[in-house]
Amino acid sequence: MPSILTCAIIDDEEINRLTLEHYISLTSSLKLVESMDDALQGLNYFRAGNRVDVLFLDVQMPQLNGLDLLRILPDPPIVILTTAHEDFAVDAFDLRVTDYLVKPFDYARFSRAVQRALLQHETPAPAAAPAPTIAAAAPDNDLFVKVNSKMVRINFDDVLYIEALSDYVVIVTEKQKYIVYTTMKSLDARLRFDHFVRVHRSYIINLKRIEAIEDGAAVVPGGQHVPIGKSYQEAFFGKLNRI
Repeated sequence: MPSILTCAIIDDEEINRLTLEHYISLTSSLKLVESMDDALQGLNYFRAGNRVDVLFLDVQMPQLNGLDLLRILPDPPIVILTTAHEDFAVDAFDLRVTDYLVKPFDYARFSRAVQRALLQHETPAPAAAPAPTIAAAAPDNDLFVKVNSKMVRINFDDVLYIEALSDYVVIVTEKQKYIVYTTMKSLDARLRFDHFVRVHRSYIINLKRIEAIEDGAAVVPGGQHVPIGKSYQEAFFGKLNRI
């Protein structure tokens, strides 16, 4: 039986809370247990011993902002940040949030964030390290990724997809995410693996890990849906015909 995640909202703008409450009501895997209008209320809520699986958290709020709340909480839940600004992405990754939704976001984007939360909840894994860079190529299907002072080898056969996020890309495997400080254009130019195909302005997918194609998206392990942009469909399906 699919997991049902309890969740809470902290956002000082009523229209944003109502939008999230509506999206949550449409999502069978989520159950809303609390909706709060400021971070201080949220701080008191968690300090009182209350727990949820997922927290939808606004960044800019009076008195205490969402990022500072996360810095205070000793053991925060899975966090999906919601903000009208992209400027907080680096701080978000430093705080190991699961996703970063830039307002206004639609239900499809919200659903992708929920899929990430479900995967993280069901398959606990080390959080992604902040802002590594791809530093060098290795033989076979590997690339080295520089994480702080350590070089980490990634087997790209294990990569499900790559998603662009502002000046970063997120390399997603079944067990871990790697936040890479580079642009999608630059990464796309360096990937020399034939089984990686650009399917959207924000996504590159590993053809070997596709389990199904439905509703204009490729489905990869964990039930995650990667959208296939209309301008990429011809090349994508042509590539599928050759594997």
